[in-house]
Amino acid sequence: MARTRVRNSSLLALTLIAGLALTSTGCGGDTESGSAPSASSGAKDSPPVVVATTTWEAALAKAAGAGDVQVIVPQSVQHAPDYDPRPSDLVAVADADYVLYAPFEPYAAKIKEAAGSDAELVEVALDNDADKAKAEVARLAQLFGTQDAAARWTASFDSEYAALQKGLKAKWPQGKQPTVVAQVFTTWAAKLAGAELAGTFGPEAVTAKQLSELSRTKPRLVLDNAHMTTGTVLPDSGAEQVEIVNYPGTDLDLLAVYREAAKTVETAMAAS
Repeated sequence: MARTRVRNSSLLALTLIAGLALTSTGCGGDTESGSAPSASSGAKDSPPVVVATTTWEAALAKAAGAGDVQVIVPQSVQHAPDYDPRPSDLVAVADADYVLYAPFEPYAAKIKEAAGSDAELVEVALDNDADKAKAEVARLAQLFGTQDAAARWTASFDSEYAALQKGLKAKWPQGKQPTVVAQVFTTWAAKLAGAELAGTFGPEAVTAKQLSELSRTKPRLVLDNAHMTTGTVLPDSGAEQVEIVNYPGTDLDLLAVYREAAKTVETAMAAS
């Protein structure tokens, strides 16, 4: 594990920086996942050291019980896949027990090369659908040996998620289930609101045909993706468009993403 390794930091840094120079022209996405070790049947002696590419992976790791989580991509970067890792970012990876990344991130290949053979590479499924997020937290906890911490987080999540759903339902306009259309990566927010999902769009810009089809559904809300917005989706439709944020903040609080989405949707329903 990382805490017991003996390293020559200067030599390692030079090696990683050289590796970065060699791979700087090959930034294509890499969907090949490192093989995961056998699941631990019990808690480990100490929490693992985790490096995550973004706050999204990091928040899932924190929810799973990881106590020491570092993030490579700054939270201020609106579209995380656009980030180009620096040599210092890659050096940080070398002392990790686990490196978490998503397959759609173009720099995944650099991260994997920098990790070398000592860190376990874990491909993470990023989806804020409540059931999928909880499943990913449980999977990471089994890997880390932190199942008890993950169980406590899940219980807290279930309680607050149910309260948010109840609160949004109470705010439905005229007490009727609202009809919405959503960007493909924000459908989870429609589910949170208990809304009727009439259609989806993206991640590409909406075509004329899609515009016609989506407009016919007469949605009350358009749930756009704040991280990859393409502008006004249904102009002149009368629908209230809101930006849904998928990535947690620097506090790595995954629940805060759901609270913010609930607040955003509630405000939009009142204004529509």
